[in-house]
Amino acid sequence: MKLSEIKSKLPELSELQFVLPSGAKVPAHFHITEVGQINKKFIDCGGTVRDEKAVIFQLWEDGDFDHRLGAKKLLDIISLSEKVLDLEDLEVEVEYQSDTIGKYGLDFDGEAFVLTSKMTDCLAKEKCGIPQSKPKIRLATLAEKDTFCTPGSGCC
Repeated sequence: MKLSEIKSKLPELSELQFVLPSGAKVPAHFHITEVGQINKKFIDCGGTVRDEKAVIFQLWEDGDFDHRLGAKKLLDIISLSEKVLDLEDLEVEVEYQSDTIGKYGLDFDGEAFVLTSKMTDCLAKEKCGIPQSKPKIRLATLAEKDTFCTPGSGCC
């Protein structure tokens, strides 16, 4: 979800809610402690130099149970961040504390912002020799082959 999409949803909300991938709600007394832009320049395992950019929100909650961040206040924080940091209209990633700092994507379900799971991946599968998909072998055809498994026969 891009920053502009979040900004368009905020005026419609009477309550600002974030939901974890498990379906549990982030406690209502959360704070957004950071809004920023991250620029990541890296080299993948295949030797390709890559650039990634994202807007980052850091959600945090602690013992301040009376605190409630409203949609209008978040919109004000975003506006100030855009002005001061010259934020681009990029995909938003959310950091939230779990066993360690969790990194999530963001979606909207019509009522709440939903933190979506992110996964690591090899970005150079073709250069690393990782097959696109695991070959599928019909078990019935195995009986037709020799009973001995030899290199290159496909039986093992």
